[in-house]
Amino acid sequence: PWSHRVPDPKLSPTSPPNSCIEGFHLFYPCVYSARGTSQRMTQAPTKPRRWLLAVDPRVYHWDTLFVKGKEMWRHAGNRPDAARQLKQVHKGDRTLCYHGKPEHSLYALAEVTRDPYPDPEDSDSKKLVMDLRAIERLPRIVKLAEMRDDRLLRKIKFLKNTRLTICPLTDEEYAEILKIAGIVASPGIPLP
Repeated sequence: PWSHRVPDPKLSPTSPPNSCIEGFHLFYPCVYSARGTSQRMTQAPTKPRRWLLAVDPRVYHWDTLFVKGKEMWRHAGNRPDAARQLKQVHKGDRTLCYHGKPEHSLYALAEVTRDPYPDPEDSDSKKLVMDLRAIERLPRIVKLAEMRDDRLLRKIKFLKNTRLTICPLTDEEYAEILKIAGIVASPGIPLP
């Protein structure tokens, strides 16, 4: 019942601690007042974040997203690390789309068009899904070996554990990968 109430705009997030209890409203930390209303304490980041999304191309190929244009992405799996990362994804974030074995390469760019939400086809699970929109295929695929050889990309967690299905990227890492793929930023024009 707590998660189905509408936030009260009059409730201050700095309400006295003895009149509130901490909890969650959907996927966002909140403070609940004695009246049962909630105030969202986290905001979507103003600057889009960058992610690497990995799939097994024998199960799901990124071309499927390009054929449909927009699709629900449900390939994060049930691993706790993937669920933690998915909760940090927001609408407007950009993703690099990776194909696992046998290809082991980055293939395309996509954009998150909806914050993660519970999988509508799995009511018993806490599995999250998100909506993606195809942007473009990379002009040149980037092999895993190329990423590992680049000193600017060495800190990417995915390179240490290629079983991850979602991995955050810094702006510098994202720009470097796009540069390897043949997409270079022009002055005054942001990267896709």
